[in-house]
Amino acid sequence: MTTSPNPHPPIPEKREPVLNTVDRVTELCFGLFMALTFVGAIKAVTAGEDAGRKLFFAALGCNLAWGLADAVMFLVRTLADRGQRLTLALTVKREPNRAAAVRALRNALPKALEPLVDDAELEQIRARLATASTLPPRARLNRDDLIGAVGIFLLVVASTFPVALPFILVKDHIAALVISRILTLAMLFAAGFALGRYTGAGAMKAGFAMTLLGAVLTMTIIALGG
Repeated sequence: MTTSPNPHPPIPEKREPVLNTVDRVTELCFGLFMALTFVGAIKAVTAGEDAGRKLFFAALGCNLAWGLADAVMFLVRTLADRGQRLTLALTVKREPNRAAAVRALRNALPKALEPLVDDAELEQIRARLATASTLPPRARLNRDDLIGAVGIFLLVVASTFPVALPFILVKDHIAALVISRILTLAMLFAAGFALGRYTGAGAMKAGFAMTLLGAVLTMTIIALGG
């Protein structure tokens, strides 16, 4: 007797990106603003043929350091959040009083979601946790977390190049400064555009808003002596 193929093959699990759009945009903007602080100080760079190179490596060194710090803090934040969720799950699983367990779940809800979830739904979650047998004993980092940290580091470092590289490629510092600021504002527009599409706030509106933020920041740096 032959068996017919399964008419409903399992749907492959959708893999979520390690870093979502908000993570990528915020880290890119962070790197841009960090590099912009050095570019804004162009007048303070010692005059000479190697002035552009000094500025570039100063900005790159800063973003290397902050990229590393941001990547490490991403891992710390991820581990802390995961530990908090695991502690809640273990507390609910071990709580013999159903009402107390549901109350613990409700207390953990964000304020914006609390009115939207009733006790019956929380009871279903409590029941699943009570019978779960796969909860880990402690929170751990995994491969995707490390990939995410590397991604954050690379985003912060990569954002240095369009801002500071013109000072190596263009000998005229005034022209290099103009090119750098144009590239910075263009990248900020692209970042805001992507963020607007992701959040549904309007891509063009968000793009121009992020560009305006960059322009205001640039003028502030100039006013402070950049």
